[in-house]
Amino acid sequence: MAAAPRTMNDTFLNAGPDGSWLVPTRRAVLIGAERYRRHSYGDNHPLGIPRVSLTLDLIQAYGAVSEPEFRISRPATSAELERFHTHEYIGALRQCEADGKVAHRYRQRHNIGNFENPFFPGFFTTPATASQGSMQGAECVLDGWIAFNPAGGMHHARADAARGFCYLNDPVLGILRLRREGLRVLYVDIDAHHGDGVEAAFRQDPEVLTLSLHMDTAYAYPFEGGGVGDAGPLANAVNMPLPKGVHDDEYRYVFGRLWPAVLEAFRPTVIVLQAGTDILGPDPLGKFHISTQLFLEVVERILADAPRHADGTPRLLVLGGGGYHPLALARCWTGVWGLLSGRVLPEAMPPEGEALLRAVDWDLDEEEEYFARLFTHRIDRPTPGAVRAGVRTAVDALLSGHPGLRGRPRRHASRP
Repeated sequence: MAAAPRTMNDTFLNAGPDGSWLVPTRRAVLIGAERYRRHSYGDNHPLGIPRVSLTLDLIQAYGAVSEPEFRISRPATSAELERFHTHEYIGALRQCEADGKVAHRYRQRHNIGNFENPFFPGFFTTPATASQGSMQGAECVLDGWIAFNPAGGMHHARADAARGFCYLNDPVLGILRLRREGLRVLYVDIDAHHGDGVEAAFRQDPEVLTLSLHMDTAYAYPFEGGGVGDAGPLANAVNMPLPKGVHDDEYRYVFGRLWPAVLEAFRPTVIVLQAGTDILGPDPLGKFHISTQLFLEVVERILADAPRHADGTPRLLVLGGGGYHPLALARCWTGVWGLLSGRVLPEAMPPEGEALLRAVDWDLDEEEEYFARLFTHRIDRPTPGAVRAGVRTAVDALLSGHPGLRGRPRRHASRP
């Protein structure tokens, strides 16, 4: 059969590139939609690159998803979105998409139609589809699956405004679905940027704790909040701002100390992970030097420690997020899906996968030493180094000074 471009409407086959079967060992679902192949955000925008579509195609190139594992999301309804967003804001997004432009009053009131959050065809329908994907993912978790929605993770949006390339806050909507079932939600954000919109949405909910490891807002967006002392009125926000240049050993040290302390103090019954890839070394907007394998090591630890359903399946919803280097992002999220579904993916890129990556119009870092490896291998070379004294001191300050982490564990529901 002659090779042909695949679409989300095609049947997914679980055959590997050599005809073998990469058999999943966990109950996991991958959520996508055909509309992610459309160009979004316009030209000359950091998100005007292939992300979700490239990830799904690379997963297919590995033969690492079967038809029963793949779920198609639809655009969320206004009623679904208004569980968090205001009626006025959703109406404005819909009206602008119908008009084909953003009126001045909407630009001023909702921070849309500018360079940060530009108008593009489908600028309501595309994020509405991603938002429904995160709500759908929450439903799948409730039904006993691990769920991965790579189009999700838009963590900056507010109830009535776009922020930081994010029009709709799908993590909030997914968490709200889990909260309606009485679950105690730990939201973990490893995106390079502070998960400010999610933190703000749950400041008054003691049954949600947000943990964000991010670039210090003294030098990075959103340029406010996210400090060690920003715990919120209920002490349900844990923030770890990090300096420029954080490498594998420093990130491993920070996460290794914070993670068990947060788990012990909060005792969640479900975890939502925002897995933005802009912490990776090649990312043009991030300022860290993290390798793909360290990223996956963190995801694997969260997966291992997540609360369980009765059959042992982790209660875990994983969302996408930031990530502005299409090659690094697709390689990383393909690895995330491998972990979630319990597949062992080869380190070497399959020929079809290499061809997919080489077809991407991207040369921003083509002169870097690591660039050639992006096409041939799924993981990077490690980025080791000494843990700086300032990093150790910041972790000590957070663990000793945060009111939710000191002393006894917080009151919690029975763990399943």
